[in-house]
Amino acid sequence: MTTPRDHVIERPEGNLHVHLAGDTGPPVLLLSGAGLDNAMLSWKHLIPDLARDHRVIAPDWPKQGRSRPWNGRATHAVLLRTVTDVLDDLGVERAAVVGLSQGGALALASAIEHPDRVERLVALAPAGILEFPPGLHQLLWLTARVPLLSRTLPNLAFRGRAAVTAFTRRALFGSSDRVADLDEIVERVLDEARAGNAGSSDWQNDSIGFRRMRLDLRPRLPEIRCPALFVQGDRDAGVPLARTRAAADAVPGARLEVLPGRGHWSNRESPDEVNALVRAFLTEDEPRIRYDDSDVEGLDPDIQRMFHGDEQGGDAAPR
Repeated sequence: MTTPRDHVIERPEGNLHVHLAGDTGPPVLLLSGAGLDNAMLSWKHLIPDLARDHRVIAPDWPKQGRSRPWNGRATHAVLLRTVTDVLDDLGVERAAVVGLSQGGALALASAIEHPDRVERLVALAPAGILEFPPGLHQLLWLTARVPLLSRTLPNLAFRGRAAVTAFTRRALFGSSDRVADLDEIVERVLDEARAGNAGSSDWQNDSIGFRRMRLDLRPRLPEIRCPALFVQGDRDAGVPLARTRAAADAVPGARLEVLPGRGHWSNRESPDEVNALVRAFLTEDEPRIRYDDSDVEGLDPDIQRMFHGDEQGGDAAPR
């Protein structure tokens, strides 16, 4: 298995740690989730797969993994700048971007704000596209504003292995029975919890306003012009499939792959399946584009069938 190389970017707030693998091929940037996640937790299985023929770049977000200590808050603006800082430091003008959860939101935001830097994107169970019922929203807003609720109590609760194991089994996977390396995952999650990351991240806390989400990428999703793939487990406890489906529909030409029975961390629950989806999408010469009926209405029926992929024996874009 490929062992990533260490690379450190010195920033005024602290040292940003980046895992590098692969020396040749197109660059791909892997962005992990929030809280108890880090680059190697998210991408342990994808890094060696892609490193065979890609230049893989996987940063630990500020305050996660090895990117600590970190002075200051890791807000959306800071993380968005982190994406371009990493690419600039490594001399990469343009890369494919793969993101999970919080990382999925940053992948989408990067494609919106810096379209010249994103070649194509994969968003796995992305954040940044959610809304909540009023009562739950107010509770989440209050939790985000009270450090005792958002940081102190979660950090105390998740210092024990039993609590971390229960959380990992119930919140991250559709069925933990299919996760071959569950014990190792629990150990790495426990490491993050003991480092003080059991609570919600700065990014999560800042994303929720008093009455509505402060960070809502949905209105700007139609601005994305690069090829895009969404991947979503239908048993995700954190990101409802309906939200991801709506987001995929909003991005021109985007595709959605639904993984039956999988949860939020489909990348660790079914790594071979997710790796294959990501690899196939990144290596397509011209990623297939989804066409709506209205796009080809009035054309010859044979041409319509070609657009919808019937000549290949299936849909042009799995939904």
